[in-house]
Parts: sequence; structure tokens; C-alpha cells
Amino acid sequence: MPISLQKMEATAPALVDLYKSAGVSLRKHGLGRERAAVYLVIDYSGSMKPYYKDGSVQALADRVLGLSANLDDDGRVPVVFFSTDIDAETDIALDGHQGRIERIVAGLGHMGKTSYHLAMDAVIDHYLDSGTTAPALVVFQTDGGPINKLAAERYLCKAAELPLFWQFIGFGDPGSRQFDFLRKLDELAVPAKRRVDNAGFFHAGADPRRVPDTELYDRLVAEFPHWLAAARAQGIVR
Repeated sequence: MPISLQKMEATAPALVDLYKSAGVSLRKHGLGRERAAVYLVIDYSGSMKPYYKDGSVQALADRVLGLSANLDDDGRVPVVFFSTDIDAETDIALDGHQGRIERIVAGLGHMGKTSYHLAMDAVIDHYLDSGTTAPALVVFQTDGGPINKLAAERYLCKAAELPLFWQFIGFGDPGSRQFDFLRKLDELAVPAKRRVDNAGFFHAGADPRRVPDTELYDRLVAEFPHWLAAARAQGIVR
């Protein structure tokens, strides 16, 4: 069961509007009765500093919590912070969500480069260790391409055998070539490279906070039902 409106009002009143907006998008895309785990992966590379400072990362975390509350019942989202290595594996929760990103980042070290595959590996390990067979939606935020493209592609193709859908979201200049690789990942051949199309990508622009909640949720969940149908047909999702 998802989190009830009453529990949202009691636990995280500031997220009630996000919870409602996410619910509208899920129903619009035929996902109103779907249950899924939600993960958040956040880029902690040096170029991300402005997005931590202006609240964009906290705003994304809050929006993902609003989405997760419609899909899962525990009120928590596992979070992986990554740069050159894994910087943190923790979670965010409805209870105590305000300022949570700042509190986590205060305990992290140097902001490095961008290694997608290590973050993907951490999510895969967490998912397998959880023992669940439920599908999972992984919201993967970054502001640029990875230092090891081959490894990132290999991990995505390997993860196509698991009930994991990777929704990449880009922060940054819309004209940048930084996201060419993510567009390539989004379009990797099926079945030549991977058994199902297990990834989506959209660009949230240079000021992601300005993307309306309804639009953000539509973009976050639009490809998920197509993957679910394909993954069920292939026996990847039970």
C-alpha cells in the first residue's frame, strides 16, 4: 500500500502538494495501482556545487520522496551519492526531510569526478541485498557524462536482467554536449545490447527548480510503464 494522505499530512506536511502531483502523474500513465521501490542517485562531482548551494538537489530529493510515497509504504528512499567513488550510501525519509541533503553533504569529503558505474553497482547491490522482487525506479541525477563510458554502458546492459528501471535526469546547460552519452544510453539497441529498454533520459535545464512539479513527474514516470510491460513479458518482473 502507498502512504496515505493522512500520514503525509502528519509526517511531512510540506510534501503534501508534491505527493498529490505525483499521484496525478502516476494515474495519468496507468501506474495508479503499481507498487515499486524508488531509489535516488545524486552526482557529487565538483561541477555540482552550485546545485547543492541553490537548493536544487534538496528540491529533487523532496520531489522523489513525494513520488515514492505513492509507490511504496516505508516513507524512505535509499540514496547513493557518487563522484570518482561512492561518497555516501544513506537514505532520505518523509520524517526529517527538510535540510536532509545539507546534513548529509556536511559529512562528505572532496567533490570528485563522475563514475556512473560505481553508483549503478551500489544500487544493484542494495536491490539484491533487499531480497525484494518488486520492480524499482531509479532516479539518477547528474550534470555530465561519466569518466568511464564503457563501464557505464556495460553496467546498464547487465542491469537489464534485473527489475530496475534507470531514469536519468540531467542538470545543466541545455546546449551542452555533456549529455550526448546519456542520450546514447537511452537509445541502446534492444535486444542486440540489452534484453529490454531499461533507461530513460530527460534534461531539467540549468535551473531544475523551475521545472513545474507536474512536468517533472510526467518526465520521471513516462517510460516506466513501457519498461514494466516489456520486463513482465520477458519474465524480468514477476
